[in-house]
Amino acid sequence: MRAEHPDALPIQGGTDVMVDVNFDRARPSAFLNLNELQELRGWRRENGAVRLGAGLTYTEAMAPELAALLPALAEASRTVGSPQIRNRGTIGGNLGTASPAGDALPPLVIEGAEVECASARGTRRVGLLDFVSGVKRNALEADELIAAVWLAPSGAPQTFMKVGPRNAMVIAVVALAVSAGDELRASFGSASPRPVLVTAPRSEIASFPEQVAEAAAPIDDVRGSADYRRHTLRVMARRALERTLAV
Repeated sequence: MRAEHPDALPIQGGTDVMVDVNFDRARPSAFLNLNELQELRGWRRENGAVRLGAGLTYTEAMAPELAALLPALAEASRTVGSPQIRNRGTIGGNLGTASPAGDALPPLVIEGAEVECASARGTRRVGLLDFVSGVKRNALEADELIAAVWLAPSGAPQTFMKVGPRNAMVIAVVALAVSAGDELRASFGSASPRPVLVTAPRSEIASFPEQVAEAAAPIDDVRGSADYRRHTLRVMARRALERTLAV
């Protein structure tokens, strides 16, 4: 159906799509309802990797078994909207929207996630850093759907932090995911047009917050200035390292 109707707009939870429709920013000729596709639901382990179905909700990402494998993703999921939004919103939807403020993106980036793109022609995997090609742009072909996200849990101590005008139901002014294993890894949200991964050896822990801030490309907007975002990233990176290394 996707191949036959490439102009149809895929919809699962609708937490992004329906906002655009309600504000008349999108008027698709048709919707492609993905809610009945069980193949997109849930998650599973496979040969040491984890497959997160595109229809995995934020509420499901917070469940204990998956949260133990991907704690930063679970932390990020807890900050998304209200319980109603977390029950509807999906990981695949966050990737499809490809917003710089997508809360699921930084935790997936630090775990080296790949996006499974599926079509009648077959499937392919694209690294998340390449999948998001710009602000609200992704690498999907016209006949493809996001089927899943694949990653190999690192087991490294990790955390997610988010700054906004309030603690919930808010778009991040800036967000940050950090893991501190054999290698320091960080990725931020609302501070660059597309996802960025910052890595450094453990020996550079003192300078790592500055490296994170320098890797950002923030803008001035109604939610915060570029200078504020860089400063906040430095502070958040330091605090995130303190939190993960104390585990």
